Amino acid sequence: MSAILTPVGLLLIILAGYLFRRFGLFGQKDYRVLQTAEFNIVLPGAIVYSFATNPHDISLLWISLFAFFCSFIPVVCIFIATRKRNVTDRAFLMLNGAGFNLGCFCFPVVQSFWGAGAVVPAAMFDIGNCIMVAAGTNVLTQQLLHIQPGKTLAEQHAGSAPTLPYEKPKDRDAKRLARHALVRTIAKSFFGSVPFDTYLLMIALTIVNVKIPGWIATLCEPLSGANALMSMLMVGMLMDLPQSKHDVREVLAVVAWRLPFSIVFALAAWFLLPFSASIRAVAVIASLAPIAIFSTLFTDKVLGNAKLAGFSLALTAIIALVLMAIAHALMGV
Repeated sequence: MSAILTPVGLLLIILAGYLFRRFGLFGQKDYRVLQTAEFNIVLPGAIVYSFATNPHDISLLWISLFAFFCSFIPVVCIFIATRKRNVTDRAFLMLNGAGFNLGCFCFPVVQSFWGAGAVVPAAMFDIGNCIMVAAGTNVLTQQLLHIQPGKTLAEQHAGSAPTLPYEKPKDRDAKRLARHALVRTIAKSFFGSVPFDTYLLMIALTIVNVKIPGWIATLCEPLSGANALMSMLMVGMLMDLPQSKHDVREVLAVVAWRLPFSIVFALAAWFLLPFSASIRAVAVIASLAPIAIFSTLFTDKVLGNAKLAGFSLALTAIIALVLMAIAHALMGV
């Protein structure tokens, strides 16, 4: 029963956050307070706690590589398939059509299915996933659509064209400056992400076989416990129901992209990964996870409005809950 009640509880927290905002208990922009705390304190603490309390086998980095491609491939496919649509719609689909919500949604689900040890392969899956959702997807979207970092599309006067206007540098100095600017943007996006930096540190410690002291795990335990509450409450606070037929179409487009990819990746995880059935089962559940929390953050930064991304996350979380329950029953692990 707990295997079902845990993810249902997460959905109820999303509903609570939404209702609190609708009835004025939270302000329209209060979610950004939780957003800052979640990405800079709570989620990194949960990552450290996972590595400090569970042994992580280096061989499981193959799952990380698998997860990276699961998060990377859909972004490229969406970019190619939507080349005739306007830049705003393309950005929304690219930011929300790929990547997985593991630390905030999948971790508690797999723990309720198989116990605390199941978090280990889920965390290794999240390492590869985090490369994309914490920075890679945003950088790729900005570069492919020529979106200037630090400004919303409205501030850049986005129109109906597939990309923003871009003039390729022609002389040597201009090309060199453009390359340096690109490197700075990529470095800032990746190393400016606290969860990504935390994963890098944890991987380095695992490779050199350095055990994290118990007192650090004790300090991070409250953060790990607060992770699901904080993230789901934040989603509820920022989401809103679709306001037009266009919004409905965009949400359905996100689902239409995510669902086939999720099923294909889940099948690949079960039949292709060279691990025991228990580890492959966790990878299957991770492949079915909903939209990443980071998608709401980057949608907010690029589009200036994360409400539709929040609703998309909630909807895909409901779908993921059903798929995870079915997959759990079919695998029989």
